[in-house]
Amino acid sequence: MKATKVFVTGGTGFVGKAVIHALQTHNYLVRCLVRPGSEGRLKGFEAIERVPGDVRAPEGLSTLMEGCHAVIHLVGIIREQLLRGVTFDRLHGLATRNVLAATKAAGISRYLQMSALGTRRDARARYHQTKWRAEEEIRATGLQWTIFKPSIIYGPGDEFISMLAKMVRRLPVVPVLGDGRYRLQPIAVEQVAEGFVRALEKPNSVHHTYEVGGPKAHAMNEILDLIGECIGKSPVRKLHVSLGMIQPAVRLLGRVPFFPITSDQLLMLEEDNTCDSTAFYQDFDLKPMEFSEGLHRMFHLGGN
Repeated sequence: MKATKVFVTGGTGFVGKAVIHALQTHNYLVRCLVRPGSEGRLKGFEAIERVPGDVRAPEGLSTLMEGCHAVIHLVGIIREQLLRGVTFDRLHGLATRNVLAATKAAGISRYLQMSALGTRRDARARYHQTKWRAEEEIRATGLQWTIFKPSIIYGPGDEFISMLAKMVRRLPVVPVLGDGRYRLQPIAVEQVAEGFVRALEKPNSVHHTYEVGGPKAHAMNEILDLIGECIGKSPVRKLHVSLGMIQPAVRLLGRVPFFPITSDQLLMLEEDNTCDSTAFYQDFDLKPMEFSEGLHRMFHLGGN
């Protein structure tokens, strides 16, 4: 039976807006938790129901979920802002515990969560460690949960691929951390969003954790070359910067908001971010989209 109304956290974010659009396309009603001050980010989604709240404040959260048939929890951060109290422990751990408790208190059984590829018990980065602990708390509940662990997600309005494209467009030489051979498996945001929505209709996805990536892994050097080809700036000249050279600066300035990379992100760069996404595509009847096709959609059809 299709869920009539779905409660979404993190709906004002890049992935969240794509998930809301996919839910509407599938004729779901959407109730979105909106942190006060971020209402403007949902411009163009007039048909959804907005309720003010914060996943870090559990009071009244279950009441806001009443009448919904499923919860999709998308809140997460890639970088901490300590002065604002925005930390991995609070946004990954505390927030997930609050949403899980509210989901159960509201009598909702279906729960979907976005985690991240690379999240595992023995992870080195705190980002992955806190995501893993959140996953473990989900698995310990009696909810009908599904967890998605995506690689780099791209599309109009993203941060990573759009940032690389700006560098390729504007710089005569693009700096690349390390040798550029570390591999990522970028996936289009619309495919991730479609997976979330189809999971609501696929009972076989309950109690499953899906690793999510594009059909092929690409080295960072290749990603830059593909972006250059797509936007007409080929070949892309690269300047490889030794990780050993940048580590002292990262240790010193990594927590400063304007500095482009943190120690945690540097740790994540030192390992491949790849997976076998066969189950994701098969279980949700999705056709894998090649990265080159996704880039064409992003830059020539999506307005970037």
